Amino acid sequence: MTSSEISALLVLATVSSFTPGPNTTLSTAMAANYGLKHAMRFVTAVPVGWGILFTLCATGLGGLVVAWPPLRWGIVLLGNAYLVWLASRLWASGSLQQADSSKLNVGFVQGVGLQFLNIKAWMLALAIVAGWIAGHEDATERTLILLPIMVAYGFFSNLAYAVAGSMLRHWLAHGNRLLMFNRCMALALLATVVWIIEGLRHSAA
Repeated sequence: MTSSEISALLVLATVSSFTPGPNTTLSTAMAANYGLKHAMRFVTAVPVGWGILFTLCATGLGGLVVAWPPLRWGIVLLGNAYLVWLASRLWASGSLQQADSSKLNVGFVQGVGLQFLNIKAWMLALAIVAGWIAGHEDATERTLILLPIMVAYGFFSNLAYAVAGSMLRHWLAHGNRLLMFNRCMALALLATVVWIIEGLRHSAA
């Protein structure tokens, strides 16, 4: 791979990984509500799940998502329904005690599975495969180079958001601060849902 290809990938990885989305929002919210140690299960699940998804796309299986609209919309509907459910849990959680008993948290296995319901993750994986892997004679070598780079971005971006959330934990414990914070996180998840649906609706038009 050329240096220009690597540079372009790093720009894409930075923008896609560090801008707010469902994964970073959940990482922030879980660290704020439960602490950094607890959130690390989800933080580590994101790159594992996305790495598996990316590998499937690189082997050609991800093309089914593009070629078969019912499958693509099935992923969107299931993923968005889960995000809306999580948003409802966040909206109702106004104290650390409520958070502890609300089943708001997402564990490692759930975090891995969530990547397969995240159409943004699918589109990113397919875009990288189309732009950097497909049609090249050294496709396998490129996949082995790109995979650890993107997995690292997935881990460190969510870790950064989780650290930020954990630093706010004690401040949020006073008064209605946590309730307001959780409701902002819930709205961020809902905004992501709207953005995903609108993006797919316009692409299908």
